[in-house]
Amino acid sequence: MSKADQTRAFIIEKTAPVFNMKGYAGTSLTDMTGATGLTKGSIYGNFASKDEVALAAFDYNLQKVSNIFSAEMSGLHSAKEKLMVYARVYNDFLKLPFPVGGCPILNTAIEADDTHSLLKKKASDAILSWKNRIMRLIQSGMENGEFRRDNDPEQVALTMIAMIEGGIMITKLTGKLNYRTAIMRSVGDLIDGL
Repeated sequence: MSKADQTRAFIIEKTAPVFNMKGYAGTSLTDMTGATGLTKGSIYGNFASKDEVALAAFDYNLQKVSNIFSAEMSGLHSAKEKLMVYARVYNDFLKLPFPVGGCPILNTAIEADDTHSLLKKKASDAILSWKNRIMRLIQSGMENGEFRRDNDPEQVALTMIAMIEGGIMITKLTGKLNYRTAIMRSVGDLIDGL
C-alpha cells in the first residue's frame, strides 16, 4: 500500500465515526481535521471533496457491519441459524465492534433521503443488498425443507429489515434498550414461523 493509500485509509478510518454520528451536514471540516490530526490541505490533497470522504466513510462503516455478520454466520449451516444471527447481533450490538454511532444504513437513510443523492443511493443499495442476502437464505431454507414453501422471501426479508431498523430507531430515540430486545424477539418469532 502506497503512502497516499495509507493516508486515505487513515482519513477514512478516523472520519467514519464522525460522519456516522453527526451525519454529512453535521460534520464540518474542523471535525474532520480534529478526528485525523491532519490539516485541511492534507485531507483535500487526498480527497477531492467532503462528499468523497463521506461516501468512503459510509463504505467503511458498512463494511464493518458486514464483517460482523460474516464472522457470526461462519460455521453455521442452517438457513434458520444464519437468519437468527440478525436478531441476535442487533440485540447485542453493544457487545460487538459495531461502528460508533450505530447502524450506518439507518443513520444515512434518515439524513440523506432528501438532501444528498449520492449518500441516499449508497444507503438504498445497502438495503437492497441486505434484502437480497436475506431472500437467498430464505430460499435456501425453503429448498432444503427448513421453511415452508409458501413463504414470500421478499416480503419476509423486507419485514425483517423494517423491524430491525425500526427497532434500532425506536431504541435510539427513546433510549429504552428493552424496546430493542422486544423487537428483536419479534424478529426471532418471525423467523421461527417460517
